[in-house]
Amino acid sequence: MRGFILLAVLLSYIQPALALDQAKILKSLQSVVMIRGYNANGGLAYGSGVVVAENKVITNCHIFRSTKEPWVSRGEDSYEITSVQADRWHDLCLVSTYNLPFKPAPIGRGNNIKRGQEVLAIGHSNGVPAPLTSAGLVKSTYEFEGGKVIRSSAKFLMGASGSGIFDLEGNLLGINTFKTPGRPAYFYSLPIEWLANLEKLPVETKFPIMGKAFWEEEDNNKPFFMQVAIPELGKDWPKLAQVAQSWIMIDPKNTEAWYGLGVANENLRQLDEAKKAYKQSIAVDASNTDALFRLGAIAQSQGDKEGLDNANIAIAKVDQALAIEFNKMLDCNFEC
Repeated sequence: MRGFILLAVLLSYIQPALALDQAKILKSLQSVVMIRGYNANGGLAYGSGVVVAENKVITNCHIFRSTKEPWVSRGEDSYEITSVQADRWHDLCLVSTYNLPFKPAPIGRGNNIKRGQEVLAIGHSNGVPAPLTSAGLVKSTYEFEGGKVIRSSAKFLMGASGSGIFDLEGNLLGINTFKTPGRPAYFYSLPIEWLANLEKLPVETKFPIMGKAFWEEEDNNKPFFMQVAIPELGKDWPKLAQVAQSWIMIDPKNTEAWYGLGVANENLRQLDEAKKAYKQSIAVDASNTDALFRLGAIAQSQGDKEGLDNANIAIAKVDQALAIEFNKMLDCNFEC
């Protein structure tokens, strides 16, 4: 109980920045649990999970690779895991227990997620007893095998694998799973839509759970949305251009592929090519405000008032608040 009182206090501090429903968020906090288990060396393996049905907790499969007898816990209370349904490739496991007294989190919908949307990552980062809350924004979503993988700025650390990312109404949007190495980093959450197929898989009773996930593939075999991340973070613009072009060849109607090419060309000072790529990104998805921002930045650098006005109008059509932010960025030449 003390942990949830502390979380209520913490939520009061982020209330001015985020228009969240504290009552609903507190209910979602109570759906987040720890998952623990001893490994072969006697050490304690741990992760997080989210209650999604009576006596059912969704989490990542990779946290079960080194333990034979995992359990669900909350504070000093523990609940034996009796079985699991495992989607190893998608790194999602649905575990069953009994007498679990926690209510399930309300389930959100990936199709309703918007770029720039405020979200909360809630999990047991670093294995702390009470779940921690990290606020952030949705940076992008990626269509992948029947769901939308979410990239956000809501940070999570070791121990939060299997935790939840929630909207400000407390709806569960995805499961926090992996990040890029180093700092700064990109944080990825798996789509909650994959739960529907997970529930249809055979029931297993033996641990550990082994098997490689898609995000653990060799770099050249990873999804393109992961392949662009490292060169973008590392500012390897030729490599980013190469990967983005390969992505476009496979999926020419992908707004993120065109955006990645635009970023590469802009930083290579090939501004005409960058503008073409950004415009194609917007043609595919008119709500891609990142591409609109970059077009505005290029227009400002070139003294193109018409291009600047067009970008401003297009951003305002998507989100008036972003248009205000865009104009603030104009005042400081996009460097603030």
